[in-house]
Amino acid sequence: MADNLLKVEVAFALPHKQRIVALAVTEGTTARQAVEMADLPSLFQEVPSDIFAQAPLGIFGKAIRHPEKEPLREGDRVEVYRPLQIDPKAARLERAKRQAKEQ
Repeated sequence: MADNLLKVEVAFALPHKQRIVALAVTEGTTARQAVEMADLPSLFQEVPSDIFAQAPLGIFGKAIRHPEKEPLREGDRVEVYRPLQIDPKAARLERAKRQAKEQ
């Protein structure tokens, strides 16, 4: 049975705190299941626990469309993405307006 275990990591970060949780999971474990196994709500009590159940996920910086169907491979690092604080388009627009005023 130990032969079927894969070593993976689950990562989550806030601006002031980051954690990578190492796990040994069975073959066929999905990215979403690995996030559940990492028990991030206990490590990040300042974040609502439902965020982890619904957050977009990626593997090594590449977003996963269907994390509940994505099986993990040996060495994968599952990344849990935080909700955006501000829309990137709105942020660019605000920067452009500020820069126009400064010129």
